[in-house]
Order: sequence, then structure tokens, then C-alpha cells
Amino acid sequence: MRYPVLEINVGKIRDNAARIKELLRQAGIPRLVGVAKGTCGHPAVVRAMLDGGVDAIGDSRVQNLERLRQAGISCEMVLLRAPGPSQVARAVEVADVSLGSDPGLFALLGKEAERRGKLHRVILMVDMGDLREGVWPDEAPEVARKIRNIPGLVLWGIGTNMACYGGVIPTREKMQALLEVKEEIEDAIGSPIEVVSGGNSANMGMVLARDVPEGITELRVGESILLGTEAVRRDRIPGCHRDAFKLKAEVIEVLSKPSKPVGEIGQDAFGRIPVYEDLGIRRRAIAATGRQDVDPESLYPVDPGIRIVGASSDHLILDVTEAENPVHPGDVLEFLVQYGTLLRASTSAYVEKVVV
Repeated sequence: MRYPVLEINVGKIRDNAARIKELLRQAGIPRLVGVAKGTCGHPAVVRAMLDGGVDAIGDSRVQNLERLRQAGISCEMVLLRAPGPSQVARAVEVADVSLGSDPGLFALLGKEAERRGKLHRVILMVDMGDLREGVWPDEAPEVARKIRNIPGLVLWGIGTNMACYGGVIPTREKMQALLEVKEEIEDAIGSPIEVVSGGNSANMGMVLARDVPEGITELRVGESILLGTEAVRRDRIPGCHRDAFKLKAEVIEVLSKPSKPVGEIGQDAFGRIPVYEDLGIRRRAIAATGRQDVDPESLYPVDPGIRIVGASSDHLILDVTEAENPVHPGDVLEFLVQYGTLLRASTSAYVEKVVV
């Protein structure tokens, strides 16, 4: 086997999807979009999500949706990030629904859909304070009127995204405000809209607390299905697997060295000035992976007593002094991952993806 390896347990992903679907049902949310972008739209992951009962698959990149179509997956697909003008034609070809907020881009989508003889559904994104994408709430009715006048488009719903950029936590009050925007839009266009897409895995705390107001019809969930955690405090979701993914890397060196570098400290390869605690001589191991493949801050050794000290682009440095099992060159160490490492490992061409 070629290491490092990202091991993907599709049975656990399927179980997590089924569990999240049931939790949403109990909270009164009928529709679940399984978000695959954390794995670059891996077809086996998507099939597991679908087997677990998700209603559609969402991804932020046109290339990933194309990959899924080429793999023979024919489910409803949602483009989560608005396409650039250069990708509009490809977006209309592979996606059934697009999220967006810019009227000019909606006009391009409509023109392309009309050229293809299609009706392309769109969800108008509303910025509820996280300051990523979306129109400001008081601008939403006017933008909705413009969308309704674009041939080739159907204003299918509204949505919002929270916690991904600004860290703003979704709350019942935020969801109520989004529902008020929906009512204002319906008054402005004179007809109902079908979907209110209330957010992502950061909303799972509300779901667990059964604190979602009536009228939220959809969540777009990736992390909670993939990793079994909600996305605000990374608490485990009851009934979900935390270990659907494991990162495996080979040990290439084990030596005893000082715990603090010797000499004047400047910037590391990534422009940071590191700070070290002097713990004396420690047994240190190097695993053959690094920041090009993983995020050391979201990587957790499975073996007791092993601690991640840091990483360069190609070397993961570990303190194995207190390892329960002695570590030797050639050993393969296992790590649990959070979202940052899952994303990097899925993207890295140097990480072998193995489905189990």
C-alpha cells in the first residue's frame, strides 16, 4: 500500500447519514442535502450518503459535481457556491439547483438555462450576519423580484450560511429572522417559495435541542455526516460514528532529541514564529506526511501517549516518549481527523484514498 492513506469507511458514513436524516425529521426539517465537498465529491462517499437517505447531494465546486455525473450518479445535485461566469455553462449542465446572491450572475445562469431549454432552480442566499455570501436581508425582496423576471430561472427558495467564515452561531432568533425575510419576499413577488435552507452542520445543536422554528425546510450537512460532530464546538452527535475516516502514515525516523530547537528562532516555512516548551530530551518520531496533506491541529493520534509536536510541509513530528506501544521506523500510525485534515487529505494527490 502507498502511504499516507485516507481510509474511508462507507458503512459508517451511511449510518451517520441515516442518523442525521432521522434527527432532522424529529426536528421538523423534511429535507437533507448531503454535502460532499469535504471529500472532493468522492463517489463512494456520495453513494453512502444516498444509501443513508439524503435527499440531494451538494458541493461547492462544479468539477466535483462533474466527477459525480461521470461516475454515473444521477441524484439531484446542488451547487453550493455560485459559479463564476466562466463556469456558468458547466453549472447549468450538471447542477439542478444553484445557490447565489448576485443578480448579474443569476442573469447569466438564466440565459444559459434558456439556451438549453431548461428551467434552473436557484436559492437566493441571505447574509444573516456571518458576512460570507448573501444579500443583506432588507435587499432580498428586490433581488427576488429581479430573479423572478429572468427567463430560464425558478426562484425555488432562500438560504443562509453561518459559522463557516465569521463564526456566527445559528440560533432560533436567526432562523426566525430568515423566515421573516421569506415572508417579505413572498409579499414582494406575490407567490410562495418552497425551500428555506437554514444552514449547515453548525445548526445541528439546534436540531438536537429541538429548537428549530417551523418553516425551516432544509439543512446542508457535510461535517456531521462525515465526522459525526456538530460544527460549532465539535461535540459528538449521539448515535454517529466519529471514525468514518482515518489517516495512516509511515514512520521514517525515531530519535532522541531536545524538545526545544537549538539556536536563534525565526520564521518557519509558513511565516510563523514558533514557541517551544523546554521539556528536555524526548523521543521523537517523524511520520511521512505534512501540512501539504494534513492540518496538524485537526489530527489526533489513535495510539495512547503519542502527541503531535508540529509539522513542516512534508514531515509530521511526534513526541512518542510516552507511547503505550514503542514506535519504530516502518510502523504505520493511525490518526482520527477533523474537517481541516479531511479536506486537505482529500485534496492532496499524495494521499491514497482507500474505501473499506
